[in-house]
Parts: sequence; structure tokens; C-alpha cells
Amino acid sequence: MATKPPKADIDETRVRVTGPKTVAVGVPAVLHALQISADQMGIARSVQTLLRVNQKDGFDCPGCAWPEEDKRHVAEFCENGAKAVAEEATLRRVGPDFFAAHSMDELRGHDDWWLGQQGRLTHPMLLDEGATHYRPIPWDDALGLIADELSSLDDPDEAVFYTSGRTSNEAAFLYQLLVRGIGTNNLPDCSNMCHESSGSALTETIGIGKGTVSIEDIHDADLIIVAGQNPGTNHPRMLSALEKAKSRGATIIAVNPLPEAGLMRFENPQTVRGIAFGGTKLADDFLQIRLGGDQALFQAIGKHLLEADAGRSAALDHAFIAEHTSGFEAYRQAMAEVSWRELVTATGLPEKTLRRVGESVRTSKATIVCWAMGLTQHKHSVPTLRDVVNVLLVQGSIGRPGAGVCPVRGHSNVQGDRTVGIYENPSEAFLASLDAEFGFTAPRAHGFDTVEAIRAMRDGRVRVFMGMGGNFVSATPDTAVVEAAMARVDLTVQVSTKLNRSHVVAGRRAIILPTLGRTDRDRRGGREQRVTVEDSMGAVHGSRGRLAPPSDDLLSEVAIVARLCGLVFGSPSPSSRDQVISRMKDESGGNRPEPGTSPDLATDAAASTPRNRAKPQADWVALEADYALIRGHIERVIPGFDDYESRTAKGRTFFLPNGPRDERRFATADGKARFTANPLEYPVIPRGRVLLQTLRSHDQYNTTIYGKDDRYRGIHGGRRVILMHRRDIQDLGFADGEVVDLVSEWTGADGVLQERRAGAFRIVSYRTPRGNAAAYYPETNVLVPLDSTADVSGTPTSKSVVIRLERRDA
Repeated sequence: MATKPPKADIDETRVRVTGPKTVAVGVPAVLHALQISADQMGIARSVQTLLRVNQKDGFDCPGCAWPEEDKRHVAEFCENGAKAVAEEATLRRVGPDFFAAHSMDELRGHDDWWLGQQGRLTHPMLLDEGATHYRPIPWDDALGLIADELSSLDDPDEAVFYTSGRTSNEAAFLYQLLVRGIGTNNLPDCSNMCHESSGSALTETIGIGKGTVSIEDIHDADLIIVAGQNPGTNHPRMLSALEKAKSRGATIIAVNPLPEAGLMRFENPQTVRGIAFGGTKLADDFLQIRLGGDQALFQAIGKHLLEADAGRSAALDHAFIAEHTSGFEAYRQAMAEVSWRELVTATGLPEKTLRRVGESVRTSKATIVCWAMGLTQHKHSVPTLRDVVNVLLVQGSIGRPGAGVCPVRGHSNVQGDRTVGIYENPSEAFLASLDAEFGFTAPRAHGFDTVEAIRAMRDGRVRVFMGMGGNFVSATPDTAVVEAAMARVDLTVQVSTKLNRSHVVAGRRAIILPTLGRTDRDRRGGREQRVTVEDSMGAVHGSRGRLAPPSDDLLSEVAIVARLCGLVFGSPSPSSRDQVISRMKDESGGNRPEPGTSPDLATDAAASTPRNRAKPQADWVALEADYALIRGHIERVIPGFDDYESRTAKGRTFFLPNGPRDERRFATADGKARFTANPLEYPVIPRGRVLLQTLRSHDQYNTTIYGKDDRYRGIHGGRRVILMHRRDIQDLGFADGEVVDLVSEWTGADGVLQERRAGAFRIVSYRTPRGNAAAYYPETNVLVPLDSTADVSGTPTSKSVVIRLERRDA
């Protein structure tokens, strides 16, 4: 039987510290997942729901974007996937009575864990200007209020439209059409805060902002380098793929400032070996690198390969370099000039260790480099990832089996959202195709990314903020600035499944639009609908929820956006609409829509868009009633979605085109993969300070806090801890277990030193490099300066924050 939500926040005075684990998953993970599932869903509902996760006739896990093999296990989910499903399929409810009982002041006083544990949202809610409580509002009134506000803007850029990575392809495509129909490209998304650096570096060097490997490539790799990533917590199903690679003879090198249990040993609970015989050792080599030292590591590997090749040891793929690349000589010269002494200083690793890794790469027949936030959230992240590509290019390790780049995405459709148009700076080809399909002219000016959107809100240049999923306030850097910025917005709108901090830190007026989740049955137009998503490796597949929705008063994301489009742009007359739908079905068996530019759909709208722009032409009512019509539009607008409907029907999966992977074709300026010569960069830590990285606990996914523990790192019952090297603790004059304030220091462009404070963190002695520390977000997001961003990509530098410690009584 499901349990009731907690009555109180986490009591940080009760945190308990034990030794970190050296083994991941196993029976303890199964038991923990089942306990949380039972607490949220009850036993019967847990069984019913979990057996449909990631199945061909089921729903895509709302957690990470790791792909599935074609042959599925009966239990195709991991511990954290089960937690994500339990949170969404919970029997707990947050309805009008809840909001009547809890004021905004009270809700703002609770922590993120308490807010998230209250349950699923059931009714649209409105916070009037100056009100102390949300009140229920009918759907028509809520959507009408939003449409009126959008239509009254003096400038389309006064609106910002955020997207989380959970949004389906269909909802995201319709959402970006709404936004561009209004007249702006202000489409910040969660990619801006995580893998934007990956996209920037990969687009520049190989012509596509995605990885170039499949799950089969992982299995067939000779060498896998996992850098700046903790798959045991963030992508646990990846461990099974690494285990299979190991069984085929692969070598795995783990690169991370913290030793993580998931890369030491994996006890697979779906095998006898995992349960009874100690599991599988994964990492053959662990490099405990300094924060921000990864560029130096990959330069060291490249330097070793070049030196070995000059010494007549086969190290480079000269034929590939000559035929498929440009810029090699400049790269060779740059690596000749960088010194081993500086590479040692930057990484904190001895030269012999760097050369040992370089030799592992030299002797590898097929190398894959996997990475996540540990590489993407530094000032020099883009140069770092360029140097990752350089190492792979010198050996021709792109576009052949078992080799390539593998940026491991976080949220389950973050890559798909970008593919279908959630991007503040889309290509001209995409916009031109969108124009032709929908009979309007999309804006061309660059929109706001996440950091730029916060600046605009802070400066009073935004009147409307809309969030399609996610928890913007808790996900973004510089918490105090973000909260003040949100308060300046006239209207904030959150499309959400569950209560979170972005609902209680709101604009002058605020609307909550409750929506269906992945697990929920979505019945529209007299039949059950399915949506599609793209995984971390470019594979597209369907997802269909099976559970009864938590309330009859819920709309899907698609329905919400389609109705807003109808209100803002206008809809065709019912008779015209019926004729068009009938003709679509007659001509295509019910699956393929007519282009949105059909004269039958070109009608005048009662509402006007800002600046009286030409409006996108489509039958919004028909699109809400049949998601296949949206997929038809996607097929005609975006290359690679040919036969979209049939290729995702009945559990089928297809891969989107990937030039580097499929045919060694590189869509760069000169048509070749590009070597780059990047000056070496790494953080220099001032005396008396440490460099902080923000990270997740094991009982957490992004900003969603499932529980109070991080059992792999030995933290129980609390979250406000800072992990530090024991000698740093002593040298700074503190003691293990002492409670301190964390104060970040950053000098802005104006030369003025800025400070930010996070109070009451317990010091925990931990195995981390000297001068480096770690603590959980979102509690430490307040320390990350808004303007401290990665060069080129603009990603917040959440993995390299200079801080000092202060005693609480100081």
C-alpha cells in the first residue's frame, strides 16, 4: 500500500556518514527501487507499471536517454529508472484542496524534496497578482489568459519558452511552432545547461552535434574511456552495456575526480554472476584527475600518439587523416609545443600514467570516448571536447564499428527536442522548411539561451515565461538572481506533472497547467495516442502510457500547445476542418496529413499575434486529435524522418541519419572532419580556496530528489555536505564533521569580486584530489555565478566554482 507524503523537510542535523561503496547495483539496488515504488504506487501498481518500462509495447522511461537493445529484458529498467517511474505514477495527489491549505509563503519555505514528494498535480491553478494562495481555474480560462497575454506583447521577444528534456517529439515540435509563430526564437532548454558544449564542439569538428556510436558499437569497442561521468547513478543501464563490452574483451578507463562505485564493480541483478559471484570489475584503470584537467589529459594522449608515430610505432591512421580531415599540421605543431610538465600539473597525474593511457589508445583497434557533465560545465569545455575529437581523428576512430564519440545525454528526450526544433539558433534550412510547411515566415534572429533568458528577466525585458516541463528555478545557476528575475515577470506558466520550486517562485501572476506523464494513458480523438522520443544515440521509437491519468481534468502536452495555437493563431471552421481530415484519411489511410499550407486551412484568426505577423497555418484541432498528423509535419520538415509513422509503429525503432557514423561524411565548412589547435587551459586555484563541482546524489535525478541518501558515497539522511580531501580540511583549519558556510568568489568582466553564500554544510573527509571539493545541487546552484559560462557554448560552469569555507559563527 502506498504511503502518505512526508510532513517535514529533510533534517540535516541527522546526516550520517559511512564509508563509500566499491560495488554498484546488486540486490540492494533492487530492494531500494522496490521500496520506493511500493511507497509511491503500492505493490500491485508497481508490478503493473515497471514491467512496461522501455518495452516495445510500453512507455519510454522518463529518466535518462540511454538506449535499449532490440531484444528487451522482461525488467528493462534500472534502480533510478524505477524511482523516476514511481515518482510519476505515484498515488499521491496535489489538488485544489492542497493549495487552499498551503500558502505561497509556506510552500516557499519547504525544501525541494518535500515539494516533490507531495504528488501529482490534478487541476489547472492560478495565482492572482498579490494573492497568497493558488486557486483553481477552468482550462478554457487558463489557456485564454495565456493567449491574451501573448497576443498583447509589444515585442515577441518579451516572451521566453523553456523546455525540459522530457517533452515528446510531437509536443516539442508543436511548441516550437507556437513560439516561432508568435515571432521569437526564445527557446532556452535544459541542453543549454548540460550538453551545449558537446553540441558546439562536435558541430564545429565533425559537422553534427550528436554522438556517432550505437549501442552495438559500445559492445564491440576495444577501448572505452568514460570521462566526467558517473553511470552508476546517472545512467545505470549503461553498466550492462559496459559489462557486455568487457565480456567481449574491451578495456575500460574511468576518468573522474571522485572514485565512483558504478565504474569499479557492477553486480548485475539480472544475471547469476551478478547476484552470486561478485559481479564484474568494469574499470581496468582509474585516473583520479583534477577538476578541469580533462583537456590536458586528451592533449597528453594526442601528444603520446604523435610522438609514438614519429618513433615509427604505428599510431596514426594516415589514410583517414589525408582523405577525411583538415587542420592536422596545426594540431601536430600545437601538441609538439605543449610540455609534459604542464600536462602533469593540469591533470595532477604523473607523466608515466598519462603515457600509459596514451599507449592503451595507441594499441586499441576501436576506441570510444563517453562523457557527461564533468567535461561540459567548465569555462574551457568546448576546447576540451575538441581535443577529445582530435584524439579520435588521429586514429580514424570515427565512422567505423566500435569507435566514435559518445556524449551521454541526461533527460530522456533532450536530444529529440533539439532535433525537432527546440533551439534558440536554428539553421536556415530548418526555418525555410518550416516556413514552406506552415505558410508563414519564422523569425531569423538568434533567441535567448537559458543564461540570456535569465538576464533578460532580471533586467525587466520579459513579460511572459512559459516552462514546458522541468524545474527552471532549481535547475539554473545563481539561484538568488533567478528567483528575483522570475518575480519581475508579469505571467509565469508551468506545464508540469508534479509540484516543484518553479511553482512557488513565480511571477506577478502564475498558472500551473497539469499534464499527462509518460506512464499515463493518453486518449484523444476517440483513440489512444502514442508519442515518440529520440535516445542518446539517435534512435527514435514510440512510447505509450497505460495507466489511468491521476485526474480526468488533465491534458497532454500536445493538447495544451495545440489549444494555445488555436487561440493565438485561429482555427479553420468546423466544416472545413472535417473535409480536410476526411481527405487526409482517404489519401493516406489515416496516417499522413496534408501540408499545413493547404488553402483549406488558411483562415483568418480572431486573435492576432504581436506585430501582426503572418501566422502558421494548420488545423490545430485535428493535430490535437491525432498525433500522427504532427508526425507527418515533422517528416516533411526535418530530413531523416521518412516513413515516420510506419517506422515507429508496433514497437519499431529507426536511426536518424548521422553523416560521420554512416558514411564518414562531415557537414563542416570544408566537408572534412576538422582538427583544431587549442591552447591548454585549466583552473588555477587561489591559496586558501578549493574548486567545487556540483553533482547529483544517488537518490536524485536532475532536480528531482527521490530520497535523503547517497549510499554509494556513504551519505545518509541529508544533503548539505561538502566532500573534501582530509589534508585540505586540515590545512584550511577545519575539522571533519564541522558545519560551515560555503562562499563562492568570482571576478566579473568589470573586475569586481562577487561573492555568493550557501549556509550550513557539513564537511566530509573524502577521497578527492587536493584542492577539489564536491557538493549536491540544487542546494549549491546559488554559488554558481550567472555570468560564469563556458566559452562558445554559454553553459554555466557548475563544475569549477572557486569557494572558501567560513565558520558559522564568523
